[in-house]
Amino acid sequence: MKITVIGTGYVGLVNGAGLADLGNEVTCLDIDDEKISQLNAGKIPIYEPELESVVKKNKKNGRLKFTTNSKEAIEQSSIIYICVGTPTSGNDKSADMSYIFSAAKDIGTYINDYKIIINKSTVPVGTADQVKRIIKENQTNDSEFVVVSCPEFLKEGTAVNDFRNPDRIVIGVDDKKAKEILTELYKPFETLNKPILFCNVRSAEMIKYASNAMLATRISFMNELSALCEKLNADVKMVSKGMGLDSRIGSKFLQAGLGYGGSCFPKDARALVHMMRENECSSGILEAVDSANERQKTRALPKIKKLIDDLEGKTICILGLAFKPETDDIREAPSLVLINQLVKEGAKVTAYDPVASENIKKAIKYDNLKITNDPYSAADGSHGIILVTEWNEFKELDYKRIQKSMKTACFVDCRNLLDPEEMRKMGFIYSSIGRP
Repeated sequence: MKITVIGTGYVGLVNGAGLADLGNEVTCLDIDDEKISQLNAGKIPIYEPELESVVKKNKKNGRLKFTTNSKEAIEQSSIIYICVGTPTSGNDKSADMSYIFSAAKDIGTYINDYKIIINKSTVPVGTADQVKRIIKENQTNDSEFVVVSCPEFLKEGTAVNDFRNPDRIVIGVDDKKAKEILTELYKPFETLNKPILFCNVRSAEMIKYASNAMLATRISFMNELSALCEKLNADVKMVSKGMGLDSRIGSKFLQAGLGYGGSCFPKDARALVHMMRENECSSGILEAVDSANERQKTRALPKIKKLIDDLEGKTICILGLAFKPETDDIREAPSLVLINQLVKEGAKVTAYDPVASENIKKAIKYDNLKITNDPYSAADGSHGIILVTEWNEFKELDYKRIQKSMKTACFVDCRNLLDPEEMRKMGFIYSSIGRP
């Protein structure tokens, strides 16, 4: 099938490359000239494991191409995915729909025959109706089209694998012809016994928000519980394990840490709160989830201050800057909050991350912030270390070497990645989240 994907961010690029890998002819469209130039030159503008090889393979065999030409991209395809951002907007924390509506306007301007328009972006319930209206308002002919919702469930760091092996595929469609075409498009996943859930459009739009809100709730619940565990001398890791063994609960998203970040959970929880308020529904649980998460991001500072009385002039090393491992995404990352807190306390900050360093350099500019190329130079001469992101690399570091290179060996493990007794045996004054 001939497909156009509008947007080449985490969702659009993975979706476009994945669809091409299934044998479709895919054109990825973006208004960003520099990004398209990079992609045409074989450079991937984001870090996502396995993505580069999939893009290069399908670009080489002619099934995947990149363009800024909206007219050509829209006219030549029968299926058009909208994969643009819907960031938080304004004081009401609603979703910014400007990119969605701009894409819809372009589709209306250049539509030339029957097309299936698929909203892949996370959008408020009722967006499909708005997209349909905008397309109609900008049409210069009477070409038929259908607007469908097919929300994405890709996790940054495992997005390529998530595309290939999805937990489920949700398709909100109210048109018989479009349903038949999309059944054929997603037929390869039937051989993997992956469930394809067909529902109405508004239910599909709601499923995405509800899913992210539930996962965010689990994370915030465990983070709040971790503070109580510390007070009562319980171990939150054992509590999490014991809870997860219950088949009704399961083990995923029950790990305490510094809170969630990234482009999805924060904005989607807030957008769902906005929708609830607009429709005069109670939003107390989700408001508490968001508040708890923002508080959790501040928990590292008092922990390091408990080990080091005065941070003025002290050097603090941060290990991990991305909001989660296996990505370079720093949007809503706890590291941003922590760096600002430490600088305000007068500390000097050294930091290391395997892939997110350049993004931090662009986002924060302090004279007393130094980004290093390896964890050992970041820790050298420091008075304390705060582990923020649970990269596997950090499990394998030579901590004896690191301990000897520090001025005072204070260590705050904000992801409970390391063994407390082992760290203390090596001479660290060690603290973690929700553990005795």
